[in-house]
Amino acid sequence: MSKKIIGRIDKIDFPKLGLFDIDVKIDTGAYTSAIHCSEIIEENNSLKCIFNSDVHQNFGKVKIVFDTFSRTNVKSSNGFKENRYKVKSEVILFGKKYKINLTLSTRDDMRFPVLIGRQFLKKKFIVDVDLENVSFNLKGK
Repeated sequence: MSKKIIGRIDKIDFPKLGLFDIDVKIDTGAYTSAIHCSEIIEENNSLKCIFNSDVHQNFGKVKIVFDTFSRTNVKSSNGFKENRYKVKSEVILFGKKYKINLTLSTRDDMRFPVLIGRQFLKKKFIVDVDLENVSFNLKGK
């Protein structure tokens, strides 16, 4: 399988989450991928999530309920460990649908609402830091 070349940032779709043209940072320093989630409520063996942001473009008030989820420890670049919820979803890059694991985190204070980590990138993509929006620029062509 040949690997696609992706840039350091892009705009991608998360169809199962109702989020489209979302700004993402391709982060080879991060193992797991993370997405901004403004509210998380665990009840009755389900996870109710609200993906909403006044800061990040294209984040309307989307409510999703996950029946399947887990928790994982995530270590940030400053060494701080955080236990986060992890969900499975789908992402569209270069017109192709891929499965992705996403940890949920409040990212309103970050420039990008989504980080795409090595776990997702491996065996599929090569990162060229000189490029931007490679997948998004091919969308609709």
